Amino acid sequence: MKLVVFCLFAVWCSSLGGTSSPLTAQRRKLKEVLGQLSVVRRILEHNEKMLNTPPQNVEDRCCLSALRCFRTNLNVHFDVTEIKQKKLYRSLVNENTERSLCNSTTSGDATCQDCDSHPKKTTREFFNRLESLIQKGIARLSMK
Repeated sequence: MKLVVFCLFAVWCSSLGGTSSPLTAQRRKLKEVLGQLSVVRRILEHNEKMLNTPPQNVEDRCCLSALRCFRTNLNVHFDVTEIKQKKLYRSLVNENTERSLCNSTTSGDATCQDCDSHPKKTTREFFNRLESLIQKGIARLSMK
């Protein structure tokens, strides 16, 4: 009887150790997206396309607007039916990614630029800035 109780206690304790905080899960999600971006970037960064690209330092209130711009460009200019690109696109569309990346899931201030009004940059710069936005989200979550 004591052995059964001890085993149940051990299982219960190990299950407690496996739980993670919501912030840890959000950081893990953004790191996963960063890994997917790295794979897609290696495939596409030498592409000669010019894409509307949000600025390097996106203000918090314009984070969601910038993320939508990156997603739109991926969808319009690249083949998101290809498995690796599709995986990245779906991760960027995911509601959990939006919440993890941006402080707010509201559309932002009316002063945020429209995607079409952002200057066109090379594919390489486009991916650099998307990576920067994701890393900023990871850093923000790490400070909480």
